[in-house]
Amino acid sequence: MDVLRPTLVRIGGRVYRKNLIQEQPFPQEEEEDFCAGPGDCADDDPCDAFVVEETERGFQSRVEVPSPLYKYIIGKKGETKKRLETETRTSISIPKPGVEGEIVITGQQRSGVVSARTRIDVLLDSFRKKQPFTHFLSFALNQPAIQEKFLQFKEEVLEKCSQDHGVSSSLFQNPAKLHLTLGTLVLLNEQEIQKACDLLQQCKEDFVDQITGGKPLTVEVAGVEYMNDDPAVTDVLYAKVRMKDGSDRLQVIADRLVERFVASGLMLKEWDRVKLHATVMNTLFRKDPTEERNNTMTGKSSFKERESFNGRNILKLFENFYFGEVQLDSVRLSQRFSSDTSGYYATSGQLSFS
Repeated sequence: MDVLRPTLVRIGGRVYRKNLIQEQPFPQEEEEDFCAGPGDCADDDPCDAFVVEETERGFQSRVEVPSPLYKYIIGKKGETKKRLETETRTSISIPKPGVEGEIVITGQQRSGVVSARTRIDVLLDSFRKKQPFTHFLSFALNQPAIQEKFLQFKEEVLEKCSQDHGVSSSLFQNPAKLHLTLGTLVLLNEQEIQKACDLLQQCKEDFVDQITGGKPLTVEVAGVEYMNDDPAVTDVLYAKVRMKDGSDRLQVIADRLVERFVASGLMLKEWDRVKLHATVMNTLFRKDPTEERNNTMTGKSSFKERESFNGRNILKLFENFYFGEVQLDSVRLSQRFSSDTSGYYATSGQLSFS
């Protein structure tokens, strides 16, 4: 790791450097001032990033944690929890597995509670980032006319390019799940899902209604492009989208929604702006036809396991293929690995333009 460019961890509105250190054991007597003093925190301590309450027996801090993350605070045979309690001189109460609730940290000294809470926040942030995403914000592009043109595209590609390396029917998106992805989320309980739904509605009031004027956005889906540098070794082929009126309103809505979700902590920032595209062919589909076919936005796919295809002829023959015109009337909070009655992803919540 470059010590001049350490990994940054964003917690509670603050940014921490994640440095690699080698811990060395010290004699017990040298640890006496670890949590010295119940007074105010030092200027660089994150005391104002969360609430520490004074109680009859000392101090406490409560943190809402989705139950799937409890195990990372407990650790193998409870070792992580024991170490945290010992090193910070606190007591950490965790709800039973599967029961949603708060982790409560108590201690006689404020600095110990602050230290335990900060370390728990860092642990949770680290392990949350390792969780596969559960939901994503999307625009549905599965209207019947678009599906029909997509199936025509698939038929013609297989008819004219099936001899090209790696091209097969297993690469194509499920037409019922055609969509634009704005960003992915890890939502681990009903409270987090509700928080995302509430934020969508807040965004509608704050800026979406003003941009759309309460009317659907007319979008054209036309032309294909590839993700990587060499069209002969393609993993993702996507259809391009543009506003019919030539404006950038769709891009503005997408960027501002992602900005708000990142600021709330519900989404990680991946790009400076959203790349609006509809995946039509993806080598991930070849290995797992049940994959939610979301595209490559998570960056967690193992490319070495993918069998790329030669997309040169497809790009040459279908560069300007017209998939059709669509009215976008909502942003959906879509659930990964799911389907509704239309074949699209199940919707946990949505922001309607009208």
